[in-house]
Amino acid sequence: MTEHQTLRTAAERKLGTPTDLAGDATHDIAAGLNRLLADTFALYLKTRNFHWHLSGPHFRDWHLMLDDHAGQLIAMTDPLAERVRKLGRTTIRSISDITNRQSLLDNTADYVDPQDMLAELLADNRQVLAELRRVHGICDAVSDVASTSLIETWIDETETRAWFLFETSRGNNLM
Repeated sequence: MTEHQTLRTAAERKLGTPTDLAGDATHDIAAGLNRLLADTFALYLKTRNFHWHLSGPHFRDWHLMLDDHAGQLIAMTDPLAERVRKLGRTTIRSISDITNRQSLLDNTADYVDPQDMLAELLADNRQVLAELRRVHGICDAVSDVASTSLIETWIDETETRAWFLFETSRGNNLM
């Protein structure tokens, strides 16, 4: 057994995919990508929750905007998980696994004011953006170009979501 094989779990040895990246690098990248995946699922569900429970004079516009945002988020999940698998690592497997890995807070309130929804989603998107940049740095340091290029696209999409949320609520002190 090589050094790289001993660093992996039994499941990863059975499910492992050959890669030219070192075992410690794939471990660190996978950990970052899995946390991003958990946060992406958490942000997707929160965005859908707010989309479903939105009310008020801006309902149509904000409802459609949150629908677009949710679509972007769910579209990130499969490439994130598949990138982890391409690195020979395992990814999340359940709702409880997501809960254990996510850094974003859930919102289970029966009612949230629409302006508070936008503020919370803006803060969460900014938190995801910071994590995307952090994981990008890990990937860049080991020349994982495939992961960095995916992350760069998601950084742009996340910046756009944050921009839309900010502009939608301009004048309401959401900065």
